[in-house]
Amino acid sequence: MSTNSNAPNTSAMHDVCVIGAGWAGLTAAVDLREAGLDVVVVEKARGPGGRCSTRRQDGFAFDHGAQYFTARSTDFAAKVEEWKRAGLIAAWKPRMTVFGDRPRNAGTPPDQRLVATPSMNAVLKHLAQGLDCRYGWRAANPQREDNGWAIEEFQSPPAIRARHLLVTAPPRQAFDLLAGTTPLAEIAAGVPMRPSWALMLGFEQTLAVDFDAAFDNEGPLGWLARNSSKPGRCGEAWVAHASQEWSERHLESDAQAVTDELLAAFRQRVPAATSQAPGVIKAHRWRYALAAEPLKRACLIDEANGLVLAGDWCAGNRIEGAWSSGRAAAEQILAWYPAET
Repeated sequence: MSTNSNAPNTSAMHDVCVIGAGWAGLTAAVDLREAGLDVVVVEKARGPGGRCSTRRQDGFAFDHGAQYFTARSTDFAAKVEEWKRAGLIAAWKPRMTVFGDRPRNAGTPPDQRLVATPSMNAVLKHLAQGLDCRYGWRAANPQREDNGWAIEEFQSPPAIRARHLLVTAPPRQAFDLLAGTTPLAEIAAGVPMRPSWALMLGFEQTLAVDFDAAFDNEGPLGWLARNSSKPGRCGEAWVAHASQEWSERHLESDAQAVTDELLAAFRQRVPAATSQAPGVIKAHRWRYALAAEPLKRACLIDEANGLVLAGDWCAGNRIEGAWSSGRAAAEQILAWYPAET
């Protein structure tokens, strides 16, 4: 287990425990800390990011989750400008193409595609600075006590104790954590999530291709992008995402079989890739990539138990949705304090 704090105190009663160090969790944690609350964040992965993670291998970097994001609301656009000035965000202007007909329900292409630099988790690393973040900490069996919550680590007691609990895990994982303790668990269980297979490819030589990113509406792939065309990246690194339908059909397929089929589909779209074997090739399954139908609620609240659930599956399937859900969760928790003091 790693931590951002020098000497984490597992016996203290924190104001808030946040489960998950993605956009919703860290956004809420920063707002709560800035309001003067004692906040601890637990995350089962080795660092912050969630689906904004970046994988590095043999000199290549792959944004294998979220590919880019947009800023539509005034509030989020203002934060984006702040992060731009800090060098954490830049515009990505790829040469785009589309294979096949555009789906009827496809939205209008964004005016600007944004990426964090030098990796998609750069903003989240920035948000985590100064927070008490416990990485490699898998939450298990949260229990409601007289004056708050006790959250156990899967293999390392003692428990963390906090007056309030914020869960930003995907809905199925939130249900597994909270079943039997809150009515919110059943609401979370009713939000289906769609999977996505990602293929990461690193080549020694630049591929001769006339686009940097493409939507694919015809085959196993739904998206492919030259990751190294994003600001701050290097190496001939490509990321391909399988389509939603293909990913659902192959959810439990063997990783090697998935790799072989997606590589063949990639080579159909990028014929130059047939002339050299990738130096790095790896498939990754995102079991909970995005909500089939987000709740369109800022967050879920159980005031009687001092519990909030938040994430993009609540507010909407975008990084901005996760950010706004995290802000709403923090606002709700802070609203409880005047009545308690």
